[in-house]
Amino acid sequence: MIKEAELDRPYACAWQERGEHWMRHSANIAAATKRRKRERNTVPLILCGHGVSLRIRHGALIIRDGFTHYPQKQKTYCFFPRDLDLPPRIMLLDGSGSLSFDVLTWLSQQGVSLARVSWTGEVAAVTNGNGFAGDPDKLRWQRETLADPNRRFAFATDVIRRKLVASLQTLDEQVPHSPARDIARSKALTGIERLASESFAEMNDIFALEGKCASFYFAAWHSLQLRWTGLSRRPIPDSWHAYSGRASLANGGRKVNRDASHPVNAILNYAYAVKLSALQMQSIADGYDPTIGIMHVSGPGKPAFLLDLIEPERPKVDAEVLRLLRHQPLASADFVILPNGSCRLSPQFARNVATLVLTAS
Repeated sequence: MIKEAELDRPYACAWQERGEHWMRHSANIAAATKRRKRERNTVPLILCGHGVSLRIRHGALIIRDGFTHYPQKQKTYCFFPRDLDLPPRIMLLDGSGSLSFDVLTWLSQQGVSLARVSWTGEVAAVTNGNGFAGDPDKLRWQRETLADPNRRFAFATDVIRRKLVASLQTLDEQVPHSPARDIARSKALTGIERLASESFAEMNDIFALEGKCASFYFAAWHSLQLRWTGLSRRPIPDSWHAYSGRASLANGGRKVNRDASHPVNAILNYAYAVKLSALQMQSIADGYDPTIGIMHVSGPGKPAFLLDLIEPERPKVDAEVLRLLRHQPLASADFVILPNGSCRLSPQFARNVATLVLTAS
């Protein structure tokens, strides 16, 4: 039971401390990416907070990072055309700010992609530095594969097989040994065997197989005991000490992953969104149409092809999240609980999660 007096303790100091902590951590991750002399930068620039600004001045791109806590010093970047330090893509994480049409033109000329991810873990907007120039051969492949049941099922079978193979590696390397993990491994191996030996009559049968494996996969995570710091200043809900599954209490316990009510799910949702935005940039640059799905059903404005592409990448994203949870204790100041019971990541923590996902890809 949480005492009322504990809830009245100052929160500003904890918010500041955690903001500074994750800023240092993100900087260390980016700095660890080695780069050869005269080689172009491969690390994306991630911006967050309030007051983000992108503008063109005397032909150069001037970027001011956002403000997330006091007394943070807002960082300013200056990039010239064809600058080797120019990031390949820029990620805007929620927050507020401004940019001009001149900035969009400049980024397009320099081949720099720009994406904005909302705090809900949704890709709000993406502009690709290379524009959209669909490759006729690749667009034809998408349409013909979608129209041919045999090719469509072969594609879906391969996607889910690769996902299950990646999930085995994540279970082995990042999830503590437990009977639940052994069961999850067994289900994944059985699923791989079925995909190789069986013929499926409906796409839903493949989704059902994947869903069953995913259920046991996340059940193996229940052995995780999350580490927390600073709880004497700001307590957390009892349910946050361990992981209980992907369903959100904010959705009435229904098996819906949106509006995460648990910190781990909030991190996962955000990490998946960042990965999805990176896949969108890459697929457009490669000449594919993100809306023409093979396994997932296409719809107006739905990035169905990206949902296909991200499936085998999810366990790899999970591995980065689990690695973070193993090595970094969390704090209540890393999250904000909303009126509907869902929680969102603090800006600098969100930046750290995005940095992990993008530098690992």
